[in-house]
Amino acid sequence: MSILIKNGKLLRMSDDKEFIGDILIKENKIIKVSKNIDHIAGDLLIDAKLNYITPGLIDSHCHIGMWEDGMNFEGADGNETTDPITPNLDAIYGLNPLDPCFEEAYKAGVTTVVTGPGSANVIGGTFVALKTFGAQLEEMVIKNPVAMKSALGENPKTCYSNKGKSPSTRMAIASMLRETLIKAKEYSNKKNQDETPPKLDFKLEALEDIVNGKMIMKTHAHRADDIMTAVRVSKEFNLNMTIDHCTEGHLITDYLKKNSVKPIIGPIMTGRSKIELKNLSMKAPAILSKAGIKFAMMTDHPVIPIQYLAVQASLAVKEGLNEMEALKSITINAAEFTGISDKLGSLEEGKDADIVIWSKFPLDWQTSPKYVIINGKIVYKK
Repeated sequence: MSILIKNGKLLRMSDDKEFIGDILIKENKIIKVSKNIDHIAGDLLIDAKLNYITPGLIDSHCHIGMWEDGMNFEGADGNETTDPITPNLDAIYGLNPLDPCFEEAYKAGVTTVVTGPGSANVIGGTFVALKTFGAQLEEMVIKNPVAMKSALGENPKTCYSNKGKSPSTRMAIASMLRETLIKAKEYSNKKNQDETPPKLDFKLEALEDIVNGKMIMKTHAHRADDIMTAVRVSKEFNLNMTIDHCTEGHLITDYLKKNSVKPIIGPIMTGRSKIELKNLSMKAPAILSKAGIKFAMMTDHPVIPIQYLAVQASLAVKEGLNEMEALKSITINAAEFTGISDKLGSLEEGKDADIVIWSKFPLDWQTSPKYVIINGKIVYKK
């Protein structure tokens, strides 16, 4: 089935201009974006009535489905706290697609999530990119694995020092991370260069694409010193890395810019629940933007419920962030930083037909989706 959306105020995210025009969808793709597309018999016609239209929102770092809503231990499957090095864990095996938060996500215009393990472990396992609507998990998957999770600082320190195990210091965390990456590099070299391949090692196998720069490393780091450690390790091993949280990044903008750091900011609509968050600031996105640093923004759901992704972005606008930069942080920038921008993040021909028609400007606190389209299907209509 084809869908023709007419008379919309398009915020395409491929540029900063508001564009009044139409979108033609066939099957699950955007076929055409133009000022005027003729309606052909058989097309389902949606008159947007000059309402704003954006690509579906993207949460670039969350744990939806990993910590299920309304549950304690029974639904908590995001941290395997028996071993600080678990790159072999795959989020898809701990994720419940029937978590009601997926429905809350798409009804709020969040059509894509990048979800996975928490930050208890130095290396925690792989994240997966999902659409938020689907009858079964396999049809929701966009890319798996999409990234590998690592963590520095307070979380792994607290988890393992409480058990009387290493790591209990930042030195040990960095040492474990570097040692594992060295072993993974050696393992990969032996596989590709030696006549006799090494014995299968499930953990090192999972890291092969990381040490060869083919997969993103999502590194949890709040404090400035942990951010610098992440950058140091990234340079040493030539990693494709994002710094997730990057809470004190706004204090070291020159360093971030010099080292081409890719920050995924958030959650910032929250309290200072631990020491690492003492410099948490809603002004951080505006400071990064004014310094010329591209960033994405995330909820870290369930820390911030995923339906408030756009609300968090709007609060950053209140503190000085440009509106279009705020929208980019939860659309095109989020897609780029998670390696899925070939399919998502902007209203462009050939990309997935994940589209939201809003009742007001997308960052207006009173707005809500009038239509949500995922993979070319209307999944929500108000």
